[in-house]
Amino acid sequence: MPISGKQQELADLLVAARRNASQLSSLPDDLVPATATEAYAVNRIVAEQLGWEPLGWKIAGTTDGVRNKLRLDGPIYGRTFRRFACTSPARFGAAELLDPLIECEFFVTLARDLPPRDAPWTLPETIAAIGEVHAGIEVAECRYARAALPPMPAILADGSASGRYVFGDSIENWSEGLASIPVRLEVDGALRREGIGADVMGDPLRPLWWLAEQRRHWGDGLRAGETISTGSMTGMLPVRGGQHVRACFGDTATIEITIDP
Repeated sequence: MPISGKQQELADLLVAARRNASQLSSLPDDLVPATATEAYAVNRIVAEQLGWEPLGWKIAGTTDGVRNKLRLDGPIYGRTFRRFACTSPARFGAAELLDPLIECEFFVTLARDLPPRDAPWTLPETIAAIGEVHAGIEVAECRYARAALPPMPAILADGSASGRYVFGDSIENWSEGLASIPVRLEVDGALRREGIGADVMGDPLRPLWWLAEQRRHWGDGLRAGETISTGSMTGMLPVRGGQHVRACFGDTATIEITIDP
């Protein structure tokens, strides 16, 4: 799919920001993609130009609260990169993070491809492609400064603020259902957010089905080995240096992150 000169210009800016771990202080209006389709095309070009090994995809906007806050009509998504994946307990320096937001999610890794095809995927077919599920935290980051965020299509072009991915324990009984698993998010020992799997589109595996359909229409599908973060059950919680984050997924898994000053 050919892209315009403006789309390429935006992609170049986002590639440089990714490589330099920096933010754009502002974005000219004429570089904001006109549509979500144009924005996702920019995200594809950014990933291709970076040449980084993909981790998979992130999905956001999967709860009513997040969609209302971001003024979204439905979910959004973006490419993620394996170099930003790690396991709990994790430690980051505050200076290396870009306006970090903590999001408690399920990380779903595929065992089989969900390739492009004419017929729509069904939810059972999508579930059958799953290899494993982990408790996870995305430390979302944006290449635009939070104080000067551009319109949503520019954020989609940035991979919907894809950031770092902290893997917790494997959810061994995931096939029995994720909707009933509660999540508690604590910062420095104080409860800050609570949620449950069902908050994410009724079932955290439904966003995966949605993404499989999105990528089927794009003509590339989803691939075995890719990990998809299926959307936050605890919203988007800003964190800062000197804080310790702990997330409990029922009595099944715990994830811990320390943000050094």
